Amino acid sequence: MTLPPAASLHHGAESFYQRWQQLNDWLVQHHELWQPSPFTDPDPAWSRKLPALAERLAKLSDADCQQMDDDPGALAVLVESELPSLQAYEALTQVPALSSRQPEYCTLPESRATDMPGRKRLQSGAFAAAIRPLKQDVLDWCCGKGHLARTLAPLCDGDVSGFEWNPALVDDGNRLAGKFGDCVSLQCQDVMDDGLVMPSAGHGVALHACGDLHRRLMQRGADGGLSRLSFSPCCYHLSDTPDYRPLSQRGRTWKNMLELSRDDLRLAVQETVTAPQRVRRQTRQISSWRLGFDGLQRQLRGVDAYLPVPSHPPALVSGDFAGFCRWAAAKKGLDLPRETDFDRWQGHGEQRLQQVRRHELVRHLFRRPLELWLVLDYGLFLEEQGFSVHLGTFCERQLTPRNLLIDAVRMAGH
Repeated sequence: MTLPPAASLHHGAESFYQRWQQLNDWLVQHHELWQPSPFTDPDPAWSRKLPALAERLAKLSDADCQQMDDDPGALAVLVESELPSLQAYEALTQVPALSSRQPEYCTLPESRATDMPGRKRLQSGAFAAAIRPLKQDVLDWCCGKGHLARTLAPLCDGDVSGFEWNPALVDDGNRLAGKFGDCVSLQCQDVMDDGLVMPSAGHGVALHACGDLHRRLMQRGADGGLSRLSFSPCCYHLSDTPDYRPLSQRGRTWKNMLELSRDDLRLAVQETVTAPQRVRRQTRQISSWRLGFDGLQRQLRGVDAYLPVPSHPPALVSGDFAGFCRWAAAKKGLDLPRETDFDRWQGHGEQRLQQVRRHELVRHLFRRPLELWLVLDYGLFLEEQGFSVHLGTFCERQLTPRNLLIDAVRMAGH
């Protein structure tokens, strides 16, 4: 597989389209490995087709699983003898860094970062470093309290404003800007409102705007007068539409276009590389409880199929497995027999979690390729609207796995 080098991921030479086509066809080729969820399917079809791969994964220790989940490139190398097509993994997922500047020079000092989580402060600084210089008015899209806007203000030659739908956040953000003398003005505005009035010119920015929100920025920014768009997308699955289609015309008309549901899009953001150990432990515990209840409900109903259970109340985490089962059964209208052997089903859940963690390693290999498929399509769309586009990373994935950044400048005459 011949791919354009990472440094060429910018407008021109069909590089976006070539990479997008190759990713699209590679993802289609491997759909049996990543579209079914091991959590709901104890016996995925690929484990029967590729028994050597399933056997290799089964031999991994828990520590190996965690290490490989945090480093998918190393996992691809480990299993490429059982799945030779993974030799293309590194080339498919490589993207350039967009900035060689040290982000600490653009990061808001801690003394001025009131109400700003430490990780968000560093992410904002890295984002700012990647999009400098800022020569025009800036609009912070879905700005929250304006943390990014306040980070950008000292670096910007023009005015900095922000749109945010939550009036409490707008009030807090304007209060902080006033307290520290930042030239930032936030206004209460639902960016999904059809009556939204866009600025006639300027630079739209967004750090981790979710799903339809960042797609709205692209569409309204392209239709309106914004001359530059710089954004880092997140939570691609948060959308009003159940099925996803590419935004670009070239993507929509590709003969072998990948078909994705909203649930498929969740895979792109299923990473916990920045999660504290406490959160990881709680996630594993509740996952094993859900899998234990899954085994129990299959026996009770006499139906060998997964039964979705809604999100649990946080208080359940400090309880026990039996309490979780009673809650889940009540939610699904099931009667638990008085003699239910909760110890047996708790053990079943723990065993299933061991299996799921190993099977999910295969699925998780496709998180970044899927995310790049989406973001490259965004780049194609913006090219079609007359923008020159650069795509790359603005920080290391240890700071945030959602480290992709699109920087698009409207070309003269468009």
